[in-house]
Amino acid sequence: MIEVNRIYNEDCIDTMSSMPDGFVDLTVTSPPYDGMKDYNGFTFDFETTAKELFRITKEGGVVVWVVGDETRNGDETGTSFKQALYFKEIGFKLHDTMIWHKPNSFNFGSNNCYRQSFEYMFVFSKGRIATKNLIKDVPAKMAGMVARGARKHVDGKRDVDVPDFVVGKFKKRDNVWDIRVAQDRGNNHPAVFPEELARDHILSWSNEGELVYDPFMGSGTVPKMAILLNRKYICSEISPEYCRHAKNRISNLKDEGSE
Repeated sequence: MIEVNRIYNEDCIDTMSSMPDGFVDLTVTSPPYDGMKDYNGFTFDFETTAKELFRITKEGGVVVWVVGDETRNGDETGTSFKQALYFKEIGFKLHDTMIWHKPNSFNFGSNNCYRQSFEYMFVFSKGRIATKNLIKDVPAKMAGMVARGARKHVDGKRDVDVPDFVVGKFKKRDNVWDIRVAQDRGNNHPAVFPEELARDHILSWSNEGELVYDPFMGSGTVPKMAILLNRKYICSEISPEYCRHAKNRISNLKDEGSE
């Protein structure tokens, strides 16, 4: 039987095969895509992984899939779009196509293109999305002013009997997030997941006590943030080296909390 709050050093397909249907509330992950980084030589079976993610996700649950594309001989692979369409094909709804803009990105891209500074964050839901704790931290220009509550529709008509309201201090974010690329800081991983990115998706699409899964855990950012946000977690990582570093990272976190 699968155990929660545990890192499994194995292929994620093996981990998910031990889970019952409709077991996970939220998956947050970034798979090794297009060979752009060397993840200790490991690859993965995308289609089987996607099908298993659909099976283990609860009705109303969410999968956040962070991915980009490699350029080969002047031609972007389009892997991100192909994967998104496959997720839809097997039953997921594409709830939102978000952008992770990396203001401190550094690469030696082609001189024929603009500098690559973003990745897609596809937010898939299994059926009608159950949890939406949308983050409101953008200062509202009209804060304190009275606004009309009635929406104007494409035909020019407005809703009736909808009260006016006072604009709050903050409004919800756009779906483009500016988050700096994480530094390695001893994790020995080629693409460390930013803590802010994992934190904000966990906050947005799950509640305290719910289960968060990362099938490609890498440096251990998702389990760390799950612990800090009072969620349960399960993670898979096929590389023994990355597992060791992630477990140490979590142990250090627990040690800090016990002081």
